[in-house]
Amino acid sequence: MTAPEVAARPTRDALQRAFGRAAGSAATPGNRAELLIDGPATYAAMYAQIEGAKRRIHLENYIIHGDSCGRGFAERLMERARSGIVVRVMYDWVGSFTTSRRFWRRLRDAGVEVRGFGPFSMTDPLLVFARDHRKLLVVDGEHAVIGGLCIGDEWLGDAAKGRLPWRDTAIALEGPAARELDTTFHRAWTFNGGAAPDDARELEDPPPVAGDTEVRVVATEPGRERGYRTIDLLLGVSAARIWVTEAYLSAPQRMYQAFKDAARDGADVRLLLPGSSDIRAVRNLSRVGYRGLLRAGVRIWEWNGPMLHAKTMVADSRWVRIGSSNLNPSSLLANWEIDVFVYGEALAHEMERQFLKDLSQSSEVLLRPRRIPTVMGRKVFPALSRQAPADTTQAPHSRSFRERRVRAIVLLGSIVQGARAAIFGPLALILLVSAVLFAVFPKPMAWTSSLLAAAAGMALLVRALGHRSRG
Repeated sequence: MTAPEVAARPTRDALQRAFGRAAGSAATPGNRAELLIDGPATYAAMYAQIEGAKRRIHLENYIIHGDSCGRGFAERLMERARSGIVVRVMYDWVGSFTTSRRFWRRLRDAGVEVRGFGPFSMTDPLLVFARDHRKLLVVDGEHAVIGGLCIGDEWLGDAAKGRLPWRDTAIALEGPAARELDTTFHRAWTFNGGAAPDDARELEDPPPVAGDTEVRVVATEPGRERGYRTIDLLLGVSAARIWVTEAYLSAPQRMYQAFKDAARDGADVRLLLPGSSDIRAVRNLSRVGYRGLLRAGVRIWEWNGPMLHAKTMVADSRWVRIGSSNLNPSSLLANWEIDVFVYGEALAHEMERQFLKDLSQSSEVLLRPRRIPTVMGRKVFPALSRQAPADTTQAPHSRSFRERRVRAIVLLGSIVQGARAAIFGPLALILLVSAVLFAVFPKPMAWTSSLLAAAAGMALLVRALGHRSRG
């Protein structure tokens, strides 16, 4: 029996179908896209969109600080709400934990609808691990800004104190893709208990065509891995060039393997990551994951300026990815994230120029030649070194207390994720201590284990029922 004849389809159609299945969304044509570098440019674009709103404003962000930057946004949002514009703001309960209740109360008193995403709940304690990590503004369902920036003074810098803006990237969109982004806000808003927005009353339909850029919106929700699958596919189809800027790299092993396979296949794979700590021991631990990548041909740079917070990718001078997802298990598997994948050579070339500019202010990480011979049948891996950047003209950056604190948290996270071998020792110790406690105190340990198992079981049951209702 012969197989039925299959009609040949263009490669472009096959790629569109594959990306559509991975992302769970179709590519949306007819948009205008503008690349935004760092906080001053991004916030200016957001302010312009807020001030030009005619019907409604949706703001969703992981962190909204109550500092001068946060107050600047609050004043604009309150003014718009008082003028009759529908304004909805959703912040993450964990990310914005230090923002005062008074800040949110002022917004509500001015008519802004405000919701905190995922506060701790005894009925569903596991929800605390699935955070709303998105950074999104949508105005009138026609204009949007999406990227890696939260709302805080860190992204603006302070010239008087020698503090440069955090290095970050966003994109301003106008056109039908903004309506797709608005739909992702709806889903997160209603999941979090908010009343469904009334599109028929609040929006003009359909959104007008604004340009010729094709945009695919990829909305990740816990357990659905939309962003992960789409990035994985992009790494697989890219043939010549993969340039990634990442806030910190602690990806699942499958993604590390994708980078290595692409480099071995001849692709120019480059990673721009945050600069290392001044403490050599911490620096070396945070670099544990580098060796395998470097040995496979991946090139790695470390940023020398203020905190690097961007999450971007440009591939084959055609595809651009910008959004909120970090390349770590939390973003790829557990959080609510939002990214856009843009197909267009003009934006890709602009991203490449910015990437090369960033590399000129970074140091390349290299493997030193191995001078010690094989010991007892095992290779002795060479040490890492940093090559001086091509351009050292950038003014030095004086880190604020908050930046030093956040940087320390990021470094600790990198150490925990990267030093995989160090996990087994503490795990073995925990198991051995537990065994001793069970032997010495069998009844108390049995009751404790029973209660913990019951609590975990109830939490998992609540989560399972919640996922079943969401489909």
